[in-house]
Amino acid sequence: MDALKILILFLPFFGYALQADEANALAWESGSQLRWEDFRGVPPEDKTVAATTASGISYSFKTKGMPGEYTLDYEVVSYFYPEKSWYHPELSNTGVLMHEQLHFDITELYARKMRKILSERTFSGNVRGAVRQIFSKINRELEAFQDRYDLETDFSRNREAQQRWNKRIAEKLKESEL
Repeated sequence: MDALKILILFLPFFGYALQADEANALAWESGSQLRWEDFRGVPPEDKTVAATTASGISYSFKTKGMPGEYTLDYEVVSYFYPEKSWYHPELSNTGVLMHEQLHFDITELYARKMRKILSERTFSGNVRGAVRQIFSKINRELEAFQDRYDLETDFSRNREAQQRWNKRIAEKLKESEL
């Protein structure tokens, strides 16, 4: 049996691959909303950014089956990292918090996409490498989507665009419920 655990941490403008440490992380839950109290990181002195959400996908798996026809027992989880997430209270409001929540929701969408791919595949040969490739592709797509979200909403300042994104992501989450 093969087991592996990986995490990608999303910060606007940066993507970091880290060994998973979920001890202080908050797993994404339907209906649960972030609060400013969840943002426990120290904000930088530079106040050009109001807030940053650190979220990422963690996965682990074990193979089962015969060589050439492996399936996976897997877990894919979206996490929010309070100690790496921060905000400037004087620059932040409920609109900014909603924008940050959507970053976390988008991370969950891509975790669901990875779950779907893993559930529909059989593997042969280098299972670990194949799963890593899937994860890398999902993470590249996630990062591009997060960047697009920030650009189109102007980091929550474009209220009309923000409302469109809120609706779009809510619909996608509802469509992809397992």
